Amino acid sequence: MEEYMNICIEQAKIAAENGDVPIGAVIVQDGHVLCSGYNTREKEHNVLGHAEINVILKASKELKRWNLSDCDLYVTLKPCSMCNIIIQQARIRNVFYLLDKLDYKKEYNKTQYVMLDSEKNENVEQMYSSILSSFFQDKRK
Repeated sequence: MEEYMNICIEQAKIAAENGDVPIGAVIVQDGHVLCSGYNTREKEHNVLGHAEINVILKASKELKRWNLSDCDLYVTLKPCSMCNIIIQQARIRNVFYLLDKLDYKKEYNKTQYVMLDSEKNENVEQMYSSILSSFFQDKRK
């Protein structure tokens, strides 16, 4: 594990040199490093440029599949909620991290989520529901 974390730390240093939050990550499969990466949010001006997402995308491309259930993720800092969802969707087996995050103050999160009123949006809700249902029915055939 120390070997993987050392790679993560080296990747975090690269992120810091690029002006990004110093977070590094590694995907390991069968005891071998599949890929490594770091935060690129500032460098690439991309909100999705988290180290965890970057390495998941690299691993998926390398393995030619999105399901990484036979892989482990090593990362320098505990993943944020966005990354946690991506990690779960990728079916990552285990996540190992060095440090916990500091609690974010509520004032930094001003985004509000509001579900649209079904009665006022019945037509579009039905249309989308139909599209979604058809998609999954076709997938199951």
